[in-house]
Amino acid sequence: MREVGDLVLGNLTKRYGGFTAVEALDLTVPQGSFFALLGPSGCGKTTTLRMVAGLETPTAGSVRLGDDDITALKPYRRPVNTVFQSYALFPHLTVHDNVAFGPRRQGKKELKAEVARVLELVELGDLARRKPAQLSGGQQQRVALARALINQPQVLLLDEPLGALDLKLRRTMQLELKRIQTDVGITFVHVTHDQEEAMTMADTVAVMNQGRIEQLGPPEQLYDLPSTTFVANFLGRSNLLAGSVTSSGADGVWVKVDGAEVRAPRARASAAEGEVWVGVRPEKVHLRTPGEETPAAMNTLRGGTVSDVGFVGVSTEYIVTTTAGHDLMVFEQNHTSERRFRPGDEVDLHWSPDHTFLLDAAQDAKAGTEIEGA
Repeated sequence: MREVGDLVLGNLTKRYGGFTAVEALDLTVPQGSFFALLGPSGCGKTTTLRMVAGLETPTAGSVRLGDDDITALKPYRRPVNTVFQSYALFPHLTVHDNVAFGPRRQGKKELKAEVARVLELVELGDLARRKPAQLSGGQQQRVALARALINQPQVLLLDEPLGALDLKLRRTMQLELKRIQTDVGITFVHVTHDQEEAMTMADTVAVMNQGRIEQLGPPEQLYDLPSTTFVANFLGRSNLLAGSVTSSGADGVWVKVDGAEVRAPRARASAAEGEVWVGVRPEKVHLRTPGEETPAAMNTLRGGTVSDVGFVGVSTEYIVTTTAGHDLMVFEQNHTSERRFRPGDEVDLHWSPDHTFLLDAAQDAKAGTEIEGA
């Protein structure tokens, strides 16, 4: 059931000549939620955001806020504000005056208390008299955020807002944006190509590809149970092995893969007959020396050979080649008491059936693996 202030996109479409940037998008963003549109460059996420903001005119479809159709409204008539990657602050104005600029243009005069409140919200209360050039990148981004929030929009649109920040500051700002959204309680719609960014902040993530939504849901659900090969590969990394279903029942789906038989729960099988992709995330797979005892219920591939080892601090990343010549990624957490394997070592691979997912083999196993986010 829709809430009064939900953002609802109905059959939203945008074409540029013969190119379709966004195709028949139906989407509801719940009021007060932190929602992320995630996808590679050119997938249509920024075009969608610009149509919500009124900066692009839809070819077809509608944009509604609750019961109000805002599709034809000018940008300044919409209860929506946008924060861009480029902060676009006025260099000659102080932080206080940058934040007060919008309300002043609307004729509001007594703004000192309101500006102070918003600056406190973004933790810049003691920097009100500074100019933008005297601020760090993260502080400038907070000013841009405060300038949008003071207008009290129903929806705040964020278009790659952290893209210009270095990695450490970006991670700090991810947590800050989530805190601010929780504090103010308004709807945030965040566009990003950064998977970690989307999963860290958003209540709900829509993964976009070629103008359509591939999958929509909470970050944990999308990561743990991808419904397409594109989502499996774009949202983190996945092992996808070609297999053939041998049987299917209440106890699960059994699949022949690389000379062994593995099982997946029926609820985790998007395809349950014929040819399938057997999927498992690299951190769910464990290595053992050949013949080492493991629980009988585990999925097991025997006779693998370690072909590459990479130490990345908290974990060691292995590439293991199976007897059939397939390469699997394995991410093992680094504990001082655990052994390390080296290239050339023979190993068995084990993982829980509950971490297995099955996808239709008609899908491209490499979808989403060769995309550059920008």
